[in-house]
Amino acid sequence: MAEQKDGFADIIGKDHAKRQEQHWRGNLLAYLDLLRENSGIYKLAHAHLHDVVMRAGMSKPDEADAARQAKIWGGEPPNTYEFFKNDFFGIEDVIEKVVHYLHAAALKGEESRQVLYLMGPVGSGKSSLADRLKEGLELADPIYVIDGCPIHEEPLHLIPRHLRREFDKMLDVHIEGELCPVCRYRLEHEFNGRYEEMPVTTMQFSRNQRRGIAVVPPVDPNNQDTSVLIGSEDISKLDRYAEGDPRILDLNGAFNAGNRGLVEFIEVFKNETEYLHAIITATQEKFVPAPGRHGTIYTDTVIVAHSNEAEWRKFKADHTNEAIMDRIVAIRVPYNMRLNEEVRIYDKIYRRSGFRTHIAPHTIEVAAMFAILTRLQPSAKCDMLTKLKLYNGEEVVEKGHTKKVDLAELKEDAKSEGMSGISPRFVMKALDSALTRHPEGITPIHIREVLIKMVKEADLPDDTRKRYLEFLQDTIHKAYLEILEREITKAFVFAYEEQAETLFQNYLDHAEAYVNKTKVKDRNTREELEPDLSFLKSIEEQIAIIGSSAEGFRQEVIAYLWSANRRGERVGYSSYEPLKEAIEKKLMGSVRDISRIITKTRTRDEEQRNKYEALVENLLDSGYNEHSAEVVLKYAANHLWKD
Repeated sequence: MAEQKDGFADIIGKDHAKRQEQHWRGNLLAYLDLLRENSGIYKLAHAHLHDVVMRAGMSKPDEADAARQAKIWGGEPPNTYEFFKNDFFGIEDVIEKVVHYLHAAALKGEESRQVLYLMGPVGSGKSSLADRLKEGLELADPIYVIDGCPIHEEPLHLIPRHLRREFDKMLDVHIEGELCPVCRYRLEHEFNGRYEEMPVTTMQFSRNQRRGIAVVPPVDPNNQDTSVLIGSEDISKLDRYAEGDPRILDLNGAFNAGNRGLVEFIEVFKNETEYLHAIITATQEKFVPAPGRHGTIYTDTVIVAHSNEAEWRKFKADHTNEAIMDRIVAIRVPYNMRLNEEVRIYDKIYRRSGFRTHIAPHTIEVAAMFAILTRLQPSAKCDMLTKLKLYNGEEVVEKGHTKKVDLAELKEDAKSEGMSGISPRFVMKALDSALTRHPEGITPIHIREVLIKMVKEADLPDDTRKRYLEFLQDTIHKAYLEILEREITKAFVFAYEEQAETLFQNYLDHAEAYVNKTKVKDRNTREELEPDLSFLKSIEEQIAIIGSSAEGFRQEVIAYLWSANRRGERVGYSSYEPLKEAIEKKLMGSVRDISRIITKTRTRDEEQRNKYEALVENLLDSGYNEHSAEVVLKYAANHLWKD
């Protein structure tokens, strides 16, 4: 116990020491000396937030995944920003647009005077992106503010206009902004105009305490009050101070609280248009009206707004909103469209939950497949499952050849893809339900059953419900049977990877000899043999390569792998997708009969029992538990092998 207490005390002590080290207090003169040493501590809100994001670092895709990424993006993939990396999956292009907006605004481009507007369906990540930016501000180093200022403004606002050009040169900065009415009053009455003596301190951002971060939820249209944005006058002080005295100001509006940081507008277009006009002046003119008769207040903040697509379209349809629309940088935030990334989303949410129930392999994958399929739009170029695989960077084999489909064309034909469909929240509710009902563990069979039940009970249009059920009861059912047969084959075949690699190397030897019209040298006896055409055919017929097409296929395989080898890539049985599929089907065919007999037989002899036990043991080694192994094997017996 003593060691644990020491550990806690050590952590707390280091935190106190760090905060104490970051805390600073002085006057304007001392602050100017700091600035002369490091002009980088002076940053406007957009530049500061961009710096927070970029300080975490940026990376390119791993070389091992570069080929797949190139397929997905049709060229150079977006950068990976470490700031967002562990929280967002499948929206790299959206994140890059957000970072580009912040970068341009940091350089004082037109974006610095525009609202960052995120538009997308429920559960696509709009609010989460805003939350991550707010979290970044909270974890960042503190900023310097005028001590006691209600809007924690930049101390350089104290520098008089006639001196600013000279100070700009001395400090290598460009001073922007004006003193708020409260600080102006204090300067005149407390410090007799001696601005160099005004106190300066550091401030840590905090959303809970509304320091540099403010959130504006939609307001009741019948009770909209701009004081939510710009603050108000404290009428209880009118008996002590005159109506024009700044001391009666209560600057607690969103633009006051979010000054120097970020203001978030939730479901922004649910507010009345008149209520939104304050956004125009805040972003374009960099000021908001002060309450009462106190003029205007300079504001420096990143404005992030978000809503769904229906509200955006309704807002756009009204031409009277053009002034606001002209001050918006709209970024679409669609649902993720890549299977692997969707799986990562659910893994992340599951790990953060209190569930510790066993989840069998491919369970989350099946749920993710359903979610992606609901978001896709039909295409004449390929079926929905093929489209899902192509978007995931997979190669799809059709009639012995990799299917050639231009991903850019697919996406161009379906520009609104990802803006509708099932949200991650729907799938997570299905996973929660399955985990609660089956504490012994869940399988793809369980999650599919729950999803079918939820779709039937959901408030959906009849045609949408029918389409979703077809995905679950037909498309995903067939896809999972293919996955399951491959799983059982791997569990049956001793050293599956080795056997697949052996078949691959043998095929290469005989195909190369056939193409080059040479002989095969036996690896053991060194005897020279004619190419084994029957062996080549036994592999090729697995993917419907027969007759005259066999020669062309063999030439393609040798040319592809020779090219890969020249590029320095490791060549293995999975290097060329059509051949990989042929080899896997060959292995599946070799154990299909025994698999069917062993799994379907209710009474097994000793040999069959030993094989079945070995099968179960291999499944356990692959990530199943005893319950889930039994469930999937029963499912295979009833659905996979029909007599």
